Amino acid sequence: MQNLLTKFKESKVVQFFKTNEQVQILKSLLKGNIRQYGMILALILIMIFFAITTNGVSLVPLNITNLLLQNGHILILAVGMLIVILTGNIDLSVGSVAAFVGAIAGIMMIKNDYNWIISSIAALGVGIAAGAWNGFWIAYVKVPPFIVTLGGMLLFRGLTLVVLKGASLGPFPDEFNNISSGFLPDIFGGTTLHILTIVIGIVFGIGYVISVILARRKKIRYNFEVSPLWVTILTSIFVIVAINLFTFTLARYRGFPNISLILFAVIIIYAFITRKTIFGRHIYAMGGNYEAAKLSGVKTKRMMFLIYTNMGLLSAVSGLVYAARLNSSTPKAGNLFELDAIAAAFIGGASASGGVGTVIGAVIGGLVMGVINNGMSLMSLGIDWQQVVKGLVLLLAVWFDIATKNRSK
Repeated sequence: MQNLLTKFKESKVVQFFKTNEQVQILKSLLKGNIRQYGMILALILIMIFFAITTNGVSLVPLNITNLLLQNGHILILAVGMLIVILTGNIDLSVGSVAAFVGAIAGIMMIKNDYNWIISSIAALGVGIAAGAWNGFWIAYVKVPPFIVTLGGMLLFRGLTLVVLKGASLGPFPDEFNNISSGFLPDIFGGTTLHILTIVIGIVFGIGYVISVILARRKKIRYNFEVSPLWVTILTSIFVIVAINLFTFTLARYRGFPNISLILFAVIIIYAFITRKTIFGRHIYAMGGNYEAAKLSGVKTKRMMFLIYTNMGLLSAVSGLVYAARLNSSTPKAGNLFELDAIAAAFIGGASASGGVGTVIGAVIGGLVMGVINNGMSLMSLGIDWQQVVKGLVLLLAVWFDIATKNRSK
């Protein structure tokens, strides 16, 4: 047995994998992105599991559309929460801010009959002010973020109850309601299929291929490590197939919901900010080593203020989206939103110590939670068991982060 094992270790196949440069590059790339790839694989496996246990109901076009409608507000919050977590901090007030913004929108549109656009802009301003309030105490008064945002959670929840006087307001104007319940019109006049959605999928696929080619050429030009060409081709094929399967599924129902446009804009804008701007690099620097970033010239106070102000903005967007979906302003809106957003960021690869995480990872984490919630609902599991499973998933995600860090050391 020992001889066989020795021969196997000395075989040409094993030696090839040990010595081949491209294989070693691939291994290093996989190791450096293990959390992101792991969550993508987990999302696929979870979707397959629920497709089997629900006899395919979880993959029907109506249910896929409902996933976007039900989780859009959480995915928006998750992006903002990721940026806060990148600094090594947290925001517990986002659910209350979302509820307060929805309440303000309801008061203006329903009670006072103001134009829905003006009301939405004013409500966004309220969210920005709420975020700036938190940011001021954290950045300039040096009160710990946990205490400030815990106080904000109580403060803005109380203001929501005061503004609404404990009662719900509804319905909203149809134009505002369409933010979450409307769909993109098919300019090509499709009948059984939403042609515009299929065209969008093809355009996205082409855009992805172009971006991969440009990124690969740039890395080669600067002598950075790149994955083997066959891996890039296989990955690109997988992504293109996934994009077009997703858009084809939506096209079989009513196409892209309007909320997907808002979500896509948020993802693109913040992915660009975190990856391609000085502001984004400063965020990661603060999370990696706050004092070192400060000594390097990063204006940490202003950065922290802007990060929490931005969190207020995205909380406001989430609050408006959620209010439009409910078609009412309610005092209970935003309940536990902060926990779902935090869980999405951590499951998607963010590190509790800061400095690690991506926007796409946070969105994937949010989708993991959304698919689990949706699948368990289809299986008729109660909310009690759903909370148990979500808690375990969050715990395992953080454990996985710690385990991979220890292994790399």
